Amino acid sequence: MEEQVPDLTPRGELFMSPDVDEARAFFMKKPRTMTNKLMSVSEAVDRFIPDGTYIATGGFGGVRIPSAVIHDIVRKRRKNLGFSGHSTTHDFQVLSAGRVFNRCDAAYIVGLEMRGLSVCARRYVESGAVKMTEWSNGTLAWRYKAAAMGVPFLPARVLMGTDTMKYSAAKTIECPFTGIKLVAVPALYPDVAMIHVHRADVYGNCQVDGITVSDLDLGRCSKHIIISTERLVETDEIRKDPSKTIVPFWLVDAVCHVPYGSYPGNMPYEYYSDENHLAEWMTAEKDPATFEKFLDKYIYGVKDFSEYLELNGGEARMAELRALEPLRRGEYSPVKKAGGCR
Repeated sequence: MEEQVPDLTPRGELFMSPDVDEARAFFMKKPRTMTNKLMSVSEAVDRFIPDGTYIATGGFGGVRIPSAVIHDIVRKRRKNLGFSGHSTTHDFQVLSAGRVFNRCDAAYIVGLEMRGLSVCARRYVESGAVKMTEWSNGTLAWRYKAAAMGVPFLPARVLMGTDTMKYSAAKTIECPFTGIKLVAVPALYPDVAMIHVHRADVYGNCQVDGITVSDLDLGRCSKHIIISTERLVETDEIRKDPSKTIVPFWLVDAVCHVPYGSYPGNMPYEYYSDENHLAEWMTAEKDPATFEKFLDKYIYGVKDFSEYLELNGGEARMAELRALEPLRRGEYSPVKKAGGCR
């Protein structure tokens, strides 16, 4: 009997063009002047995220996520957005609650790590209202990297023989030097990236303490960038350690000063995630009627993110979360604690 070979021909839709010349033409016209870009989150969303925009978020999982911007997108009831779900947990959960996107490049979605699966996110994905194209964490990150490099794709040796390849929009190619089979991972140019950082100046020079994940490439491949920041600092402060500047001013379009802007997620060295409130999300969304009231209270019924924070305990609760963060700046050294490398 002839062995049945499974059909793994990629059938996912490519939502954004990998045309590097088209992207270059856009970037060539983008202003590079060092101007004050400080504005409110609401103004940034109004200006750069109309219906139909393809968006991407920085951070990783529940860490350093741009919660304030995401809330505003949902509060404004945006529709027909595209979304890059690279390593998205609570941000995907919130966007799913608002049903704001109808197409998604998915690597890691629905799961909230140790907290379980988001019923709301799963319900939305399974409803058929969202077109899904699948990637691995690595390949979706490499799509950013290809775009940042100005090449239409990067070759890789992953996905082949898997269902992820089957539901991706990647293609197989032959290496011109060795003849081996490779996967061509197409460049991704999001319309808008939203990245939350530790500090930034008013021009958009922004810095992150700790792991940057894919944000360096995301900041270089996105057509527009909205930065939300824990602290506004002078440019001279940025210049003290330029190695931490993950996105320079000429790439940034909006700077939004949002203390606790990653809440209820974790902000490394600043505050721990609010596991109680995340559990409240997980419980409320099990029942659609209960979840509707929950969203009315916490997102649709508040003026802005600061009111959301007040509903969850305000400065007093934030102080508790600061005390829980095990890597608070200047208070704990893993190397010294462990007596490790010098």
